[in-house]
Amino acid sequence: MKKKKLIIWSILALFILSIATIFVCDAIIKDNARGKIYSNIDDIPYRKVGLLLGTAKYTKRRGFDNPYFTNRIKAATDLMKAGKIKYLIISGDNGRPEYNEPEMMREDLIKNGIDSTHLYLDYAGFRTFDSMVRLKEVFGQDSVTVISQLFHNERALYLASKEGIVANGFNAKDRPGGEGFYLREKLARVKVFVDYLIATKPRFLGKKIVLPD
Repeated sequence: MKKKKLIIWSILALFILSIATIFVCDAIIKDNARGKIYSNIDDIPYRKVGLLLGTAKYTKRRGFDNPYFTNRIKAATDLMKAGKIKYLIISGDNGRPEYNEPEMMREDLIKNGIDSTHLYLDYAGFRTFDSMVRLKEVFGQDSVTVISQLFHNERALYLASKEGIVANGFNAKDRPGGEGFYLREKLARVKVFVDYLIATKPRFLGKKIVLPD
């Protein structure tokens, strides 16, 4: 009986610790983002470089247009046309021959009238962590406007602060009904702290890429 109670109390303690960890990591990341995130294009300050974080163009299950993709493209287009950024680094997953987030985003930005000479592709942005480290180590940038949805921007800005990058975030619209508690995102925020605790490195770095003035 005592052993059974010990097991139950141990499981309960582990559960409480896990929930507390999630909420603490979330709070730290949210607090770091205060005053750095914008939804109104008129309010956001100019940065030479924007970082567009990649996502799939179509949903996995049914192949519909992915609203995260569509809204990020619109946000990046609006920023460039408003003169709020000059160059755009598109960072995403290109881990399979048939799947290329940066190229898909580049094609749609060009269709929207964005000058292709102002677009730079980061094919090794497998994770937001990789995208942010590569922004500094490969592309040589220490100042940026990050473009994604609010929940993603908050985490990206914390990563930027850890890498010594001065960053703002510009919020693309969320998917309909998407505002709220993202369990996957909450767990990803815990993973941020684990990555730095165990000194995680990006999957690839490679040759430096110099952007013009």
